[in-house]
Amino acid sequence: MSQAPPRRPSGPPPGPPPRPLPVADEDTKPFWEYTRKHELRVPKCQNCGKLYYPLSPICPHCLHMGADWAKLSGKGKVYSFIIARRRYHPAIPVPYVVAIIELEEGIRMTSNVVDCPPEDVRVGMPVEVVFDDLSPEFSLPKFRPAK
Repeated sequence: MSQAPPRRPSGPPPGPPPRPLPVADEDTKPFWEYTRKHELRVPKCQNCGKLYYPLSPICPHCLHMGADWAKLSGKGKVYSFIIARRRYHPAIPVPYVVAIIELEEGIRMTSNVVDCPPEDVRVGMPVEVVFDDLSPEFSLPKFRPAK
């Protein structure tokens, strides 16, 4: 009696898992809607007028609950950075730069520096925002050396 060959799963061949996507909630949804349009915006308190990031429903400066979304220049400089050489997710190639970007408007944002070798990134390096379209719903703001 002959044995049947093992069954192959149907569907596309296995590949690397998809890149993880951000999770939008009530407080972050406007941020992701703007980045999808390739606009960098953050909350601006309706009471004290200060910009703030990370995103929050409450102003960290005066504790007011109410903000408008201010458009940023997208220009800044590298405040601090690390070069990640260890793979933490199979869909994200290494090495890559994780940086704190100090924007012209005074806030700091954690992101990636792209479009240059990691070894060329320096503290104080001028950068400008670019958007990485991960899916129809999400575009990540990243930064490249300013032109």
